[in-house]
Amino acid sequence: MPTKIPFFNIIAENKPYAEKLANELELFMESGQFILGDAVTNFERQFASFCGSDFCVGTSNGLDALRLIFEGYKSLGLLTEGDEVLVPAHTYIATILAVIQSNLKPVFVEPKEGSFGMDIDKAKRLISNKTKACLVVHLYGELIDTEAFQSFAKEHNVLLIEDAAQAHGAVTASGLKAGAIGDAAAFSFYPTKNIGALGDAGAVTTNSESLANKIRILQNYGSPKKDMNQVLGFNMRLDALQARFLSVKLEDYPNALNRRLAIALRYVNEIKNPKIKLPVHPQDGSHVFHLFVVRVADRKDFMDFLDANGVGSLIHYPIPPHRQEALESYNNLNLPITERYHDEVVSIPLYASLTDSQVQRTIEVLNAYE
Repeated sequence: MPTKIPFFNIIAENKPYAEKLANELELFMESGQFILGDAVTNFERQFASFCGSDFCVGTSNGLDALRLIFEGYKSLGLLTEGDEVLVPAHTYIATILAVIQSNLKPVFVEPKEGSFGMDIDKAKRLISNKTKACLVVHLYGELIDTEAFQSFAKEHNVLLIEDAAQAHGAVTASGLKAGAIGDAAAFSFYPTKNIGALGDAGAVTTNSESLANKIRILQNYGSPKKDMNQVLGFNMRLDALQARFLSVKLEDYPNALNRRLAIALRYVNEIKNPKIKLPVHPQDGSHVFHLFVVRVADRKDFMDFLDANGVGSLIHYPIPPHRQEALESYNNLNLPITERYHDEVVSIPLYASLTDSQVQRTIEVLNAYE
């Protein structure tokens, strides 16, 4: 059997940046700015420009970015504890945790059949006079139906918040990027993300100066300036060293993204197996393929076959949030599409450092599955 193709190879992904990252570490040591400072400010400006947003605030991670958005809107009086937030039922639990930890109430919305994104028609049926926000997730790197959700939010006067943790650089037909579609957006730079730090990191993007200012205060112990604590805040700052690393990664991201998209296109065009349902590949920039997620009827059998043939795989995500022990009060929800998806999804290798021969082998193995 040939050498196993790992589901993700974090060493190979970071190897092209090794010299530049080492140089940034040296500059970091020389700067003496270990918390916030110029490196964080520079990255925030770069990432805001990349997303097409007016403001960016670096955060400690993606979950904290979401939490800070909700806490910021509460501080501005646009959200109140107990308000309802429409959330996708098919997502990672962090999306839901941010809502609950902000003392808001999640309302679970099923995905549209055949899609991984929140179903706009189901969202319309679940909205109430208590609904004050709609939190959409660009799951696996694919944008939600942007125009539909923008119109929905405007019609019902609710905040449109993006969980863009997996969608760095995804762009609509009109040129809007993830991070500039809603009122605010949360990003993650977890090491395996399309733009990955060498540790935890995140960011909030928004066109609202008042929200950005509130978040800056909240993330730094509630302090607008040293030794003055205006509100009960948090310690949710972007690490200055990670900011330097991210600036390096961001500069090269178009090349890495093009490689991802080329691999995804090969998969879509060359995997021909009726037992494997492939994701949609819109080829218009609206899907950046953080993950290439297929669906199969017998997941264990499929993953065992991949493993036996040297192809790594992973499940994103095996248990839906509403079935988790941590969300026991939601365990009785009936969400059949979400539950079926969580039983069927399998992620196969897709990252920039995959070689052409590894891509070819992955295609051959998937086509051989019976």
